Order: sequence, then structure tokens, then C-alpha cells
Amino acid sequence: MLTKRPEWLDALLNRRMLICVFTGFSSGLPLYLLINLLPAWLRTEQVDLKAIGLFALIQLPYTWKFIWSPLVDRYAPAARRLGRRRGWMALTQLALLAAIPVLGTFSPAADIASIAMLAVLVALFSATQDIVLDAYRRELLPELELGLGNAVHVNAYRIAGLVPGSLSLILADHLPWGSVFAITALFMLPGLLATLLLAPNADAEVVVPKTLEQAVVEPFREFMGRQGGWVALEILAFIFLYKLGDNMATALSTPFYLDMGFSKSEIGLVAKHAGLWPAVIGGILGGIWMVKLGINRALWLFGLVQLAAILGFAVLAQVGHDLWVLGAVISLEYFGVGLGTAAFVAFMARTTNPLYTATQLALFTSLAAVPRTLVNASTGWLVEQLGWTQFFYLCFVMGLPGMLLLLRVAPWNGERAPAVQGVQAG
Repeated sequence: MLTKRPEWLDALLNRRMLICVFTGFSSGLPLYLLINLLPAWLRTEQVDLKAIGLFALIQLPYTWKFIWSPLVDRYAPAARRLGRRRGWMALTQLALLAAIPVLGTFSPAADIASIAMLAVLVALFSATQDIVLDAYRRELLPELELGLGNAVHVNAYRIAGLVPGSLSLILADHLPWGSVFAITALFMLPGLLATLLLAPNADAEVVVPKTLEQAVVEPFREFMGRQGGWVALEILAFIFLYKLGDNMATALSTPFYLDMGFSKSEIGLVAKHAGLWPAVIGGILGGIWMVKLGINRALWLFGLVQLAAILGFAVLAQVGHDLWVLGAVISLEYFGVGLGTAAFVAFMARTTNPLYTATQLALFTSLAAVPRTLVNASTGWLVEQLGWTQFFYLCFVMGLPGMLLLLRVAPWNGERAPAVQGVQAG
């Protein structure tokens, strides 16, 4: 007698999850190219560290992407053939496939300004791709699969980092840099092919905003009106605060490990193996558990794991140099990150309205990224004033307000979908 498959297995083994694998990989590859491969190339070509440090500014489009996200909601290139979102997906993926190989044709010693401008262009294409992929995923996935689908996307995003962060660096020992960048760019092809051949249109019932003004103003007006002014502010505060303590605790993780007496080799070896795979496993398990738990309860439980991980750093600060404790702390931290990110991204996606998904999601994800910038500027001073142990206790305390806001924005027994379906532009 045939037994019915579990609900989570049905959700995991469908076409939508396969699409999330491709979208996640395409989203992660260009970012990791900018933060891993590009600095390595510049340093091997004897560019000074100050100039390489300034290249961090090319990541600003990822923080400010909400500014041009209304354009993605308002306009739809190749809409007749590919639909509202897939047209943008194909356009940005083609742009990245064309721009990335060009980077390797320049000489860092002679063309550093041209490299910087092209890197900014790659970041713009990449951030725009993120806007449309986030919107597409929200429109593709039913609410039951939001957690799992976003977890699959995030994990594919992380695994994409192995290409520019590992494979491309290995190839650079054997091939010219121009060839390395060209080969790296080819890894955008699977996502492009999936966009053209595999991904269905997910927005057939959604009406496009009729004017650019409507695309800019209405997402904010609709969100505030739908939630009510005070509740909307609580949701925005929650998005800002939920991962604040965790971001603070990890902002200076490598200097912390060095201060505990770990060598760079020990940190590299343990962090590589104890970091990536617990995050991947945490993300997948988080997505599967969310099918059963729902997004609200997942935010509560996974948030508690994040808080426990912060206390793990305080334990390491007391124990000092112990590789087993280091491995356990890093594993718990990344496992918590995988769990928490899966639920957090699903919550943000659920909170959007399909008519303005691109703009609202871009705003939410940009707001969630702000604490990373703010805490990175203040954590060094805090550690000098408090010491490592007390600093981590402070991080734990900073994680509590976001948890308390769950009482308002995601109550334990109050699973709900704030987004209004089928809203049409007036």
C-alpha cells in the first residue's frame, strides 16, 4: 500500500525548489567575486592595501538598491516573451555574463580606475539581479514553501562563493587572470538557462504600476496603510533589530580568534570546515522545519539559537585557546545563522504585497543590512572599553529587543500572511 509522502518532502522535491537553487547560485556568484576574487587579483598584482580597502565601497549598490527598485516594478523588458520578472532576470544575467570577463582584460597597475568603474557596474547589475530574484521568488512560492524556498536560495547563494573564493583562486595559479575571470563568468550560464527554459512566469495575475510615480510612492503608502502606521513601524524596527546582536558578535570574529591565541592557519582550517556546512545544514533544516512550524514559530525558536550562539563566544573568551571549543562555537554560530536567515528572509518576503514586491523587499533587505555597517564602526571601541567577555554579553542583550518585538509582529500562535493578494493599481 502506498503511503503519502511527508508534506515537507513534497515541498522540497518540486520544480520551484530547483529554480531556487539556480536563482541562489546566480545571486551569490557576482557578490563573492567582488569580495573574494577581485581583492586577491589586485593584491597579487601589487596594488597597495589602502587602494584595495577602498574597493569595499563598490558594495554600496547592495545597500542602496531600494532607490532604483521601483524601476524593476514599473518597467518589464521582454515582458511579452518572458514575463514581468524573467525579462529583468535574463537582462541582468546577460549583463553580468558580459561584464565579468572584461575585468580580466585590464591591468591593475595601469588601469585601476577603469577596474573600479567596471566593478561598480558589476555590483549594480548584481544588486539589480538580487532585486528581481527576490521579487520573483516571492511571487513563485506559495506561503507554505516561503521558508524552504528562501532557505534553498540562501544556501545555493553561499555555495556559489566556492567558485570565486576557491576554484577561481586555484585556476589563477595555472592560468592568466583574463582566463580566470572568463571561466568564472561562465558559471552565470546555468542561471540564465534556467531563466530562459525552466522558470515559469510567476506574476500573471499581478498588475504592473501604471506610472513611475506610482511605483515609487505606492509601495510605502500601501505598506503603511495595510499594516497601520504603528504596526508598520514595529515591523521595520524588528527587521532592523532581529539580527543586530548576532551581527555585533561576529563583526570582529577574526581579530577575536587571534586575540585568543589561534594562529591564522588554525582559524582558516577550522572556520572553513566548521562554518560553511553548518550554515548550509541549518538553512536546509530551517526551511524543512518551517513547513511544519510556520514562519512565526520558526522566528522564535531560531532566534533563541542565535542568542545561544552569542553566549558561545563569551564561553570561548573565557576558555581561550581550545580548537574543539573554537570549532563548536563557529559551528553553532553558523548553524544559527542558517536557521535564523531562513526564517528572517521568509518573514520579509511574506510581509510584501505582490504588486510592489521588488521595491518593498529591496527596502526590507537594505534595512536589515544597515546594522552590519553601523556595528562594524563601533565594535572595536566597545571591545576596548569592555573586554571580549563583557562585549559578548552586551551583544546578547542587544539581541533581546528583536526577540521581544516578535510578541507584536510574529506571535507564537498568530501565524498570518500580511501581504494582500491580487491588489491592483488604481
